[in-house]
Amino acid sequence: MKWGIRTCVLAAVLLLAMIPGARAQDRVVAVGVGIESRLFLKKSFETVIVGDPLVADVRTDDHQSVVIEPLKAGVTNLVFVDAHGLVTANIKVTVCGVSATSACATHQSSL
Repeated sequence: MKWGIRTCVLAAVLLLAMIPGARAQDRVVAVGVGIESRLFLKKSFETVIVGDPLVADVRTDDHQSVVIEPLKAGVTNLVFVDAHGLVTANIKVTVCGVSATSACATHQSSL
């Protein structure tokens, strides 16, 4: 009986701990293939997870920014995790092809 209650309490605590990091996206950025862009974050992070590493790669120079290296056209997410294992940001990255559309050019200027 105690095992069942402990399991339920643990599951509830884990579920509630994930809610702040469960946002769909904090923001959306668009970049063009072959054009590296720096992304600045409001909160510091320890780890960045790239959803699709075939679309974009990242390089970290400090704990509040990354350089996005677009590899091919597509969409991926960058999930930033702090030292406590909490998600601090979830950024959707759209990589436009070689002939970037005006929508992509507009988003690039906002980086």
